[in-house]
Amino acid sequence: MKSEETRGEMPGERRPPLTGVAYEEARAAQAAADGFTADGPGRPWPGAPRPSAYGGRSGPVIVTPFDPLRLCVYATVALLGWVLGPFAVIVFAGVGFAGYVRARRAGLVRSKCLLRDTRLVLAYLGLVVVAAVAAIVLRFFT
Repeated sequence: MKSEETRGEMPGERRPPLTGVAYEEARAAQAAADGFTADGPGRPWPGAPRPSAYGGRSGPVIVTPFDPLRLCVYATVALLGWVLGPFAVIVFAGVGFAGYVRARRAGLVRSKCLLRDTRLVLAYLGLVVVAAVAAIVLRFFT
């Protein structure tokens, strides 16, 4: 039996273990494929593969209702942007830029962002930071 570190590679080659975002995504994908959640087996989340009559798990499938948490997060970010102006834009764009840099170093090439390519996302967030800095400079020094 092959070890986790050498699965799917040439004999003798070793790849470094996954860490950070890539590790979490790989664990979540494997758990979804196995039908497990953080609560244990048999409690799939929305979008998890459903058991079939010909080889899936037996028992009822528990489907939890959609939680619109992202909408609350978007409203909070918009409120902070409105109240704090360009300072909030710098903070949020900077956090996003740092997150994408870490994810890219961990191996993420395609993003769920509309721009898809992480290089484009990084360029976009960098431009947002530059625009916010320019807005602050123009506001206070003109």
